[in-house]
Amino acid sequence: MLLTELLSAERVRVPLAARDKEALLGELLEVALPGRERAVHEEVLEALRAREAVLSTGIGEGLGIPHARTAVVDRLILAAGVAAHPIDFDSLDGRPADLFFMLLGPESAAGAHVRALGRISRLLRRESLRQALREAPDADAFMRVVAESEAG
Repeated sequence: MLLTELLSAERVRVPLAARDKEALLGELLEVALPGRERAVHEEVLEALRAREAVLSTGIGEGLGIPHARTAVVDRLILAAGVAAHPIDFDSLDGRPADLFFMLLGPESAAGAHVRALGRISRLLRRESLRQALREAPDADAFMRVVAESEAG
């Protein structure tokens, strides 16, 4: 599974305007599910908050990977972005985060969800890639960095 199969420039926001965790979740959700009814967004936000209550998805190194499984979506959906200002994301290393990937998936796709999370985590272990994503001036450049990384 490649991230370029799940992510498109339309679901990348550079920069993200949010300045706190709750606003970040809402903004990325708008990017992931544009035009959906408020009730749909609230249901997904509740699933994201429940996951964050178990353990923060701020994994350190400035990276946050909020994710949830929900009946609201029928396939894996990935959104991403770079925050204009680092956000306190309750990260495991105690440092703020500025690079985010949000993964949403249906309840029935637990295996695919875990594989996608693993792919994101493995790819983003490289500091050079994280830095290149942070420096991307727009969504198209962000996607080029992802595609080049996966091709290499």
